[in-house]
Amino acid sequence: MTARESLNIATASQPPWDGFNLGNHVGDDLADVLKHRAELAAALQAQPVWLQQVHGHRVVRLTQANAGALAETQADGVFTTEPGLVCAIMVADCLPILLVAPEGRGVAALHAGWRGLAGAGDLNGLGIADAGVAALCEATSSDPADLQVWLGPCIGPTAFQVGVDVLTGFGVDPTQDHHRFVRQSPDRWLADLAGLAADRLQSVGLKRIEGGQWCTVSEPSRFFSFRRDRVTGRQAACIWLDGA
Repeated sequence: MTARESLNIATASQPPWDGFNLGNHVGDDLADVLKHRAELAAALQAQPVWLQQVHGHRVVRLTQANAGALAETQADGVFTTEPGLVCAIMVADCLPILLVAPEGRGVAALHAGWRGLAGAGDLNGLGIADAGVAALCEATSSDPADLQVWLGPCIGPTAFQVGVDVLTGFGVDPTQDHHRFVRQSPDRWLADLAGLAADRLQSVGLKRIEGGQWCTVSEPSRFFSFRRDRVTGRQAACIWLDGA
């Protein structure tokens, strides 16, 4: 269910951004975006903090003291141990990863495109999932096995066509079969982004992993998709600790 469906709030944006766009960097009218963000905050009864996502592995801590200053910070993960603060990630094919520490000690939201997930290029192998789990565990004195994780909607395994750079980014030999990559031609594969994220999370010790079954590309009535439409809006995945 989309935010608009579940919260029963209206969309102000015009096509091609119609559908409750929350992204202020995609060409939509800023007044409409701000209206949507305000409606979402009212429905949640808390103000989401919006990052400037850059496909990296930086994770920032959200507190009551820095909530105002943190807006538009360049980062791809955010966590908090304080109630009433909304960690938010915008996506339109990339994978949102939401983490919960035991006993309500903390939550985190991560933005995982393939580069950030793999830790490709100048990230030197450190992916956003690795960094996010480590940050939340340190802040909450938790073990990775104690965390719960939810994988949100992303580009699905029948829609995400990739080249050899993606395989090598994940350390996969393109001459060998791999359960997360299905060869379509000599130089093209279909990749399972949610499955790759689950593998990565399991490799750092997580055991309770749910979600990941929704494809943004194949459900145009529910999700924005950059791969499908190119000019489009952004949906958000949000998580917070209840202040009640």
